[in-house]
Amino acid sequence: MEGEAELRRADLASDPLEQFRHWYAEAAAALDVPEAVALATATPDGAPSVRMVLLKGFGERGLVFFSHYTSRKGRELEANPQAALLFHWRPLGRQVRVEGSVERIVDSESDAYFATRPRDAQLGAVASRQSDPLASRAELYERLAELEGDLGGGPVPRPATWGGFRLMPIAWEFWQHGESRLHDRFRYEREPSGGWRVDRLFP
Repeated sequence: MEGEAELRRADLASDPLEQFRHWYAEAAAALDVPEAVALATATPDGAPSVRMVLLKGFGERGLVFFSHYTSRKGRELEANPQAALLFHWRPLGRQVRVEGSVERIVDSESDAYFATRPRDAQLGAVASRQSDPLASRAELYERLAELEGDLGGGPVPRPATWGGFRLMPIAWEFWQHGESRLHDRFRYEREPSGGWRVDRLFP
């Protein structure tokens, strides 16, 4: 496993987004799918659920992923707009955790991304009622065939029930593997002033 050198406070950027950009670039060079990330949501009474999604963008405004608004995660985020992300880049011996509030991105941004998706993925987004019961795979294929017939080869419109979410971080944690499980962990937390406090955590 690479990336086992000690991670020191002096090695870290003062801004967690800058630190994430650096680590993400290294992950992109080492992994096939560095954008794969576990997304944890919860109901208003605290019952959790988690699944893998794909990070589709990140910057000063937050981290963006896409899904069906009517899916389980979409419904939970509507009722309780808080979430956590976990990137696990095993070849580098690294993890990144991000916590914060979540909002939907504007329709124009969702439209722009949807237009870049392969047609099959666009059709799937329209045909699927993600997380709802499905009698058989044949039913899904029938819905796809009907949709293709209705469209007649024309463009696939983005369904109003599908689009992007943005997680706006209030905390980040950068974790690097250490020998004998003596890992290095640093947590950034947003301060009232708008800056970031950085603490080393016990492994």
